[in-house]
Amino acid sequence: AMHQEPEILISFPGGKKVNADFFGRVIETDQSARAGGEGSAPEPFALFLSSIGTCAGIYVLGFLQSRNLDTEGLQIRQKLQFHPTTGLLSGVTLDVDLPPSVPEKYHRAIARAADQCTVKRVIQAQPEFTVNVNAETSLSAVA
Repeated sequence: AMHQEPEILISFPGGKKVNADFFGRVIETDQSARAGGEGSAPEPFALFLSSIGTCAGIYVLGFLQSRNLDTEGLQIRQKLQFHPTTGLLSGVTLDVDLPPSVPEKYHRAIARAADQCTVKRVIQAQPEFTVNVNAETSLSAVA
């Protein structure tokens, strides 16, 4: 049996804002002014793309912290490749810039740690998407 998680509730607080209530924490999105929004929050696609690098980032950070290695100046540069005709994301490259004091013997293990990222693994597993549209119809409306 598939493990059923609590649902994420998507709400529409006004304008082009679309929020996700996820385990009591609200994640806000908006559209840019160019797209008719206020630019008050990241667009959903920006949030999605950011989740890839931040997910890899927590694994890299955890690796370094658990070994009391330097994290000063640590950064990840996430490069995106898009398919020329579909415009869809076709590749993601993560360049992990380590502090010079981190010994080279750890480099491959750090790359493997970044590779453990759940977001990346879920994308690679190509989950199936199902959309159901439900309209509440009362009996009186049918009459």
